[in-house]
Amino acid sequence: PKTVFKHLCQPFKDDVPGTEIVIKLRGDVKVITMSEQGGFVGEVVRKTRGSRALYEKACRLTPHGVHSNWRIFDPYPLFMKKGRGSRIWDVDGNEYIDFNMAFGCLAAGHSHPVLVEAMRKQLEEGSIYGFESEMSVMLAEVLTSRFGYESVRFSTTGLEATLLAVRLARSFTGRRKILKFEGCFHGTHEMLMYNVKPDPYRAGHPATPAVVPASWGMPDELKNLAVVARYNDLEAARQVMKTHGNDVAGIILEPIAMNMGVVIPDIEFLKGLRELADEYSCLLIFDEVKTSGKFYRGAYEWCGVKADIMVAAKSIAGGFPLSAVLASKEVFETVGPRKTAHGGTFNSNIWSATAAYTTLTKILTEDAMRRSQRLSEKLAKGYEDVLSDSGIKYTISHIATSGTVYFGVDRVRNWRDFLKNDFGLWYSWFLGMLCGGVLPQAAGYDEQWTVSVQHTDEDIEKAVEVMKDVVERLKSGPYTQLRVEEVL
Repeated sequence: PKTVFKHLCQPFKDDVPGTEIVIKLRGDVKVITMSEQGGFVGEVVRKTRGSRALYEKACRLTPHGVHSNWRIFDPYPLFMKKGRGSRIWDVDGNEYIDFNMAFGCLAAGHSHPVLVEAMRKQLEEGSIYGFESEMSVMLAEVLTSRFGYESVRFSTTGLEATLLAVRLARSFTGRRKILKFEGCFHGTHEMLMYNVKPDPYRAGHPATPAVVPASWGMPDELKNLAVVARYNDLEAARQVMKTHGNDVAGIILEPIAMNMGVVIPDIEFLKGLRELADEYSCLLIFDEVKTSGKFYRGAYEWCGVKADIMVAAKSIAGGFPLSAVLASKEVFETVGPRKTAHGGTFNSNIWSATAAYTTLTKILTEDAMRRSQRLSEKLAKGYEDVLSDSGIKYTISHIATSGTVYFGVDRVRNWRDFLKNDFGLWYSWFLGMLCGGVLPQAAGYDEQWTVSVQHTDEDIEKAVEVMKDVVERLKSGPYTQLRVEEVL
């Protein structure tokens, strides 16, 4: 269903408190006033006139004014101009401490000087050759050694990498079906675009959900290739495998689910999936598009569970587009002419390969990542101290360099738990942090913060101080109530 923000067609009355902002969502009109938001919407609108103007222009050129649905935001997305270190500036000149870090792509932070120098030198030598280079060999050595695999193939995006991963599983096993988990996201291709953010009324029973397409344009025939289970529920996965296991080529999941905030599973759940994959002779696939840049050696460093196939992306190239699929030589023997297809003009291009090699060997060192993890822990503790005496129901989930604040719930273990969040309170909190000069996470209710190697203790302390002010305002005034149907 299309979301149309009718108010974007007319100028806002920026300086009138309580001005009504009318939002049309899936045919239902809801009126939100600035005063209902504790003034946060009004403050954001007054500070970001340039973003609003660009958004109105962009809407005439591209759907919803953005080139990724994940950037749609109310009252409109911010348009950015510059990033440096731990800071980012919008087109109006507002400066923010950035804990979004490009949806987790920038564990290295913005414009890291070591990376800037390496890329400047490389650009003088060319940006893409259309051939392999010594750098691609050097990068392959670094990645296989760091993450503990024998072989690797490069692509450009996480989407391309998960597509190759499930194709490898099917080629290697000769089977058709893939088991995925509700709430996990693996890119927008048809093979895995199911039960990403499903409406529970369509998905049915939480332990054994119906297969629900996450997009229009998905052929019904492809639904037969997917089976879905509840995340963090080993018994549910066992029951699904009892029914479909002999047809399942691979089990794919985010080892830490970071598309419903930060859902840290029981390690026994991951160990049990490893055993299930072995029992049914299928492949276990860890989508570590995010976690490959949050632990030095990936999620294995935390859980001790080794997947047959690992997908790495986002932060491994310091903000440049590169993804990697890692597996054994035996699995990769299925790749080649007249066998399993895999190709791409930009795969292993010298520009991205140089960025990744520099990032992994000189910036995302083990010591640097440990420091980022300690700062993330400090941020979580600071938020905890602020909220613990507030009277607001919440829980904070954090691990490695990331975390999230859930409002209105005690614990989130899976997608159905996630839907119990107080999304209106989250929305007001997010806008409030923006008003205080802190971009607290990616601009999505299902996202998380990322602490980079360029964040400082001062950044953390500033974020906690802003949090104190925002929570006080949330305690003293009403905020918008958002139904789950509106959020979905």
